[in-house]
Amino acid sequence: MSEQGSVSRSYLMRFVWLSVAAAVTTMTLKYVAYLLTGSVGLLSDAIESIVNVVAAVIALLALRAAAKPADDTHHFGRGKAEYLSSGIEGFMIFGAATAILVTSVPRLWSPEPLEDLGIGLAITVVATVINGLVGLTLVRAGQRHRSATLRADGHHLLTDVWTSIGVIIGVAAVAVTGWNILDPLIAIAVAINILFVGTRLIREAMRGLLDIALPEAESRAITAVLATHAVDGVTFHGLQTRESGKDRFMSVHVLVPGDWTVQRSHDVVEEVEADLRSAVTDLHVLTHVEPREDPRAYDDYAGGLDIAAALEVPRDPAEDAGG
Repeated sequence: MSEQGSVSRSYLMRFVWLSVAAAVTTMTLKYVAYLLTGSVGLLSDAIESIVNVVAAVIALLALRAAAKPADDTHHFGRGKAEYLSSGIEGFMIFGAATAILVTSVPRLWSPEPLEDLGIGLAITVVATVINGLVGLTLVRAGQRHRSATLRADGHHLLTDVWTSIGVIIGVAAVAVTGWNILDPLIAIAVAINILFVGTRLIREAMRGLLDIALPEAESRAITAVLATHAVDGVTFHGLQTRESGKDRFMSVHVLVPGDWTVQRSHDVVEEVEADLRSAVTDLHVLTHVEPREDPRAYDDYAGGLDIAAALEVPRDPAEDAGG
């Protein structure tokens, strides 16, 4: 691994440790708030924070795995560990939602009075502020460094923030109105909300594990580079892309005139690959040179993106008018 890559991973690990510390702190604060008040709404918030703790630990393990370089067993590295982390977090959220529902639904028929709501709500507000600040930090770091793990962990914390805000408002309404049934209703609403978050995390993890193509912006950047090199008899086909954590992978067939020397073809490929890596960060490029006159060059790939239109050289309007 390069020194720059090592420093980058070490830098990302700091954010994960920050997530672990925040998750443990907020879980403790919220559970204390529940013990003081007896509110199942606040308990549901505390249960979700337990998921945050476990998810942060899983994120720590995933980033450590993803940081390891490619070796004889893992030829493309371990970047997909980040998708596993995100998917596991999604399934854990389903477990948390189940626990919340099991605790809160019986309270619909036998609501209980709440105690010490003032101090309980104050503690929950402090925990919510901590989660909000750390969540924003993780999301921004995840977007900047293209880390699925940090993005998932950050979005989960921010979801927890909105959950906590709803719980705070609802429990405060119980204090004002004396309607104790609002407490289990709040908890049930929390469970339904986090189920949506868990579904989204699992869907995103599956997309990564199933080698979905690169996002449209990066695909356009790649085809734009190929278009600039589609001159002097050179063209391309069979473009395939995928991502694995922060790394991007692509392969493309380079069609050149059959009478070109190996050296000339190699020089073109080197220029193409260099420009592609400059256009898309952390891009690993695999090229395959073929003679464009050979019919076999057009039927030896499957699943590639159709880039023929992107490689067409625009005609000069003046030339068309003169023709």
